[in-house]
Amino acid sequence: MTTTTVDEVVDLLRELRLPHMRRTAPDVLATAKAQRWDPAEAIRALLAEELAGRQASSISSRRKTAGFPTGKTFDAWDETISSIPAPTQRALRTLEWLERHENIVVCGPSGTGKSHFLEALGHAAIDHGAHVSWFSLEHLGHIVRRGRADDTTGRAIKRIMRADVIIIDDIGLLPVAAETAEALYRVVDAAYEKRSIALSSNLHPAGFDELMPKNIANATVDRLLHHAHVVMTAGDSIRLTQATGGKGVTPLTN
Repeated sequence: MTTTTVDEVVDLLRELRLPHMRRTAPDVLATAKAQRWDPAEAIRALLAEELAGRQASSISSRRKTAGFPTGKTFDAWDETISSIPAPTQRALRTLEWLERHENIVVCGPSGTGKSHFLEALGHAAIDHGAHVSWFSLEHLGHIVRRGRADDTTGRAIKRIMRADVIIIDDIGLLPVAAETAEALYRVVDAAYEKRSIALSSNLHPAGFDELMPKNIANATVDRLLHHAHVVMTAGDSIRLTQATGGKGVTPLTN
């Protein structure tokens, strides 16, 4: 195969909008020639490169769209210092709950790894092929408030439901305004038995009526917990422990 032929192949792949095949074609074709591959094997290798490239691009796009706050994955997760039982951690990491449209509620004191665990599960779900969206409770309230102004709340909820997993972080730190409580209810109700909700809270959901109107709290919790895995965290703040142990920052150098 001549250099001219390879260039023609690359040009054709550009015209066909096959960027990953185009990028790897010169090396793959050179290897095929040197090792005397069967033509079908060369085609298979090029198609595999295109598929792998598209999958990687899709994962990158879905990760960006998810809106994760920090980018923490299980690569930075220490199973041994979490108060969540190790068998529970491993079971949730299989993502079987996602396939059954079940929910996860992680509740416990601040600093005990709730947000990190849910964000890592979100990244794992994306790697598994799922679409994920991350929200703070205040952000959900803002969506409903904005929707009321231009009568687009229903459409906004439908957009949220495009995700397979909707993560709602850090409930329970502050009292919840009525419209924010309504936003939480609307999302939980729309997702019921169709999508998975993953939620972190300083309070057990049974105590949500301390934060929001009781009727909305009861309706929300009823739907949220019906198909939910409730995980309790405990102990001292991991962040505070690391800080007092001198692990919160990188030591300064002269």
